[in-house]
Amino acid sequence: MKFTDSPIVELPVRDSLLSIQQDNNSMHVGTSVWPCSLLLVKFAERWSAPPQPSDTTTNPYAALLDFPNKRAVEIGAGCGVAAMGLHLLGLHDVVLTDIAPVMPALKRNLKRNKPVLKKNLKTAQLYWTKPDQIQALGPPFDLVIATDVVYIEETVGPLVSAMEALVGDGGAVLLGYQIRSPEAHSLFWEICGRVFDVEKVPREHLHPEYAYEEADVYILRKKLL
Repeated sequence: MKFTDSPIVELPVRDSLLSIQQDNNSMHVGTSVWPCSLLLVKFAERWSAPPQPSDTTTNPYAALLDFPNKRAVEIGAGCGVAAMGLHLLGLHDVVLTDIAPVMPALKRNLKRNKPVLKKNLKTAQLYWTKPDQIQALGPPFDLVIATDVVYIEETVGPLVSAMEALVGDGGAVLLGYQIRSPEAHSLFWEICGRVFDVEKVPREHLHPEYAYEEADVYILRKKLL
């Protein structure tokens, strides 16, 4: 499922507007914009906003989304929507990663949005099967960001291993998720259950205008011995 065939996808984030150029004709899924990245950014926007004087609701995500004090990495960044959106919400120490064939699309979108981002965000090539590339990023990180990364059964094991290696013991994985493959889905949650404590964000906590059907946000934290 393509989210949209439009060559440009726009995402408002507070007072800014991201403009993402995608290529739906590419053989690499990372060059398209997928709903989970938008879903994750707008969830974070909703809960990272300063509370209003009349708001008596306790924010269960206040510590998690305290972005100015976090060091983060996005894996499978694709066009870079999630990390760029979270950067606009205060996540200034973030590196965006993907495989070599996707890097041109990622860098093109970072350059396209530099006037809005007001800086060059860091990028790095990362194959989940290469421990040396994982270590070169300098883990552990407070946050690992991942959206729409579970779609091929063969990559599930390396993906979870990379998440485990990158996130700190007190950190979290922010996961935008939608079922793409029943086999990959089953294997992913089987392996995740051994490594992480899993929290599914309630649907009513998502941004109402971006609560796409069948797309969810999960928070994964390492199981501590």
